[in-house]
Amino acid sequence: MRSLQFTAASSSNGLIERDFTVGDIPGVLWSPASRTTAGPAPLVLMGHGGGNHKKHPAMSGRAQRLVTGCGFHVAVIDAPGHGDRPRTAYDEAEIAELFRARAAGEPEGPIVVRYNDHLAQLAVPEYRATLDALQELPEIGAHGPVGFWGINMGTAIGVPFVAVEPRVTAAVFGQHWPDVLAEQAKRITVPIEFDMQWDDEHISREEGLALFDAFASKEKSLHVNSGRHKELPRFEADSAVRFFARHLTSPGTVAAPA
Repeated sequence: MRSLQFTAASSSNGLIERDFTVGDIPGVLWSPASRTTAGPAPLVLMGHGGGNHKKHPAMSGRAQRLVTGCGFHVAVIDAPGHGDRPRTAYDEAEIAELFRARAAGEPEGPIVVRYNDHLAQLAVPEYRATLDALQELPEIGAHGPVGFWGINMGTAIGVPFVAVEPRVTAAVFGQHWPDVLAEQAKRITVPIEFDMQWDDEHISREEGLALFDAFASKEKSLHVNSGRHKELPRFEADSAVRFFARHLTSPGTVAAPA
């Protein structure tokens, strides 16, 4: 098992933020500055979007909601070739091809699907190793509830991760193509909340619905909003927090999120 090492810590706005490494994987763990109940608290692992990093405002904003609203722990690791991790020649070539297609007005989907699948093959074992290490912490524990939250590239990594990881008991996904992920989604039976944009210029309605339909979960909710790819409403983050509060806690163990 790879050991977890904390490398920096700070505290503000009710959160403790701790940078860590698991082997050579850099990550961040947000935890409540004070606990209102004794014992371990649920953990939500998150996956960041393509071209972003573990402390992107979308990640820290979602963590703030989960930590201060629910008393959860939240962790994110940098995906391969992102954040504090160096890019390989393959990363550089795929990114250049994406920018070329974008400038030419060509579809981005085939490139993103291929590249994200490559990253997922590397990242899934890293997330499993990170979960192993985090569950060694007494404030999280080996048997507590675990959720996963990832949109866009976070879905590309999260779907294959949740498909093979029985410790994850609820997940929020969205905004990705079904090409590679649909077969893996068929193996997922935990509760799912899924976001898509009705006017997404990259992912068609049919593609978004196909991925949602592929999940084998008996409980799954489809959240569709008008707007383009990058216009996912911020209130969907609040909905995701309520979703995790329902599925990762017993009644009365945490305060209801605002």
